[in-house]
Amino acid sequence: MKIIFMGTPDFAVGTLKALIESEHEVCAVVTQPDKQKGRGKVLQATPVKEIAAEAGIPVYQPRRVKEPEFLQMLDEIRADVIVVVAFGQIIPKEMLNMKPYGCINVHASLLPKYRGAAPIQWAVIQGEKESGVTTMQMDEGLDTGDMLLQVVIPLEKKETGGSLYDKLKQEGAELLMQTLEGLQNESITARKQGETTTEYAKMLKKEMGLIDWNKDAIEIERLIRGLNPWPSAFTHFNGKTLKIWQADVMEGNTGKQPGTISGIFKDTIQVQTGNGVLSLRELQIEGKKRMDAGAFLRGYQIKEGMSLC
Repeated sequence: MKIIFMGTPDFAVGTLKALIESEHEVCAVVTQPDKQKGRGKVLQATPVKEIAAEAGIPVYQPRRVKEPEFLQMLDEIRADVIVVVAFGQIIPKEMLNMKPYGCINVHASLLPKYRGAAPIQWAVIQGEKESGVTTMQMDEGLDTGDMLLQVVIPLEKKETGGSLYDKLKQEGAELLMQTLEGLQNESITARKQGETTTEYAKMLKKEMGLIDWNKDAIEIERLIRGLNPWPSAFTHFNGKTLKIWQADVMEGNTGKQPGTISGIFKDTIQVQTGNGVLSLRELQIEGKKRMDAGAFLRGYQIKEGMSLC
């Protein structure tokens, strides 16, 4: 097949590489415009653009894909299908049936669950036992198109947003290759999604990481894992931001107020929550590197009864 690939972040890179290395031809890549990064405000190419440039594939970076000039240019490219992986803009209806096989999307959830921008992290935060990848025929809705293929991935006990991201990135690339083969030999039967059983997986923001110690220890521990590595869960200690990277849930309550340090041991700091105790294992104080709780205790004066609220 001749393919137009649309994607932007690292999650899409694995799929693009798989296409480049396959018998298919990637005739064009569409990605988001370069953005300024760092203190020097240096323009930085998207991960997808870097891979496409290395392979000598033409790259297009429209500010808005629905602009008539861009749509006309895209229509003139001879391709069989448009593949969309975490592109970052809404695909206009004019593109959906522009090519013979339409627009195929690789979505990192078991649709109809977790439609939206951050399905990987929300699956961890909500305590799902499994996640996966779905390929679908895109329509005018937000992740509502007919499903083509799915792969299910069980979540490990200590799964993080980052570890699940890496797994689904690889699975997504493999599933797309199977999907293209199935479309070519007409072995795939598209399925309607039906109603979703979960809320829209809204985009992550830094402020979402602020820990509410009134919540149950189980909920907080899932938040910590789901937001690892970005934007990360955090609280405050002595006026500074304290990121929590790893924690364990302990049964029972101490009678102390939520957010109060209830116990200090050699390699852990225990904090009372709204229900249950959270044992902090890995932390990072503002301006310092990540460290285990033992190293943190050796460097900072911490006493039982202090508050992290």
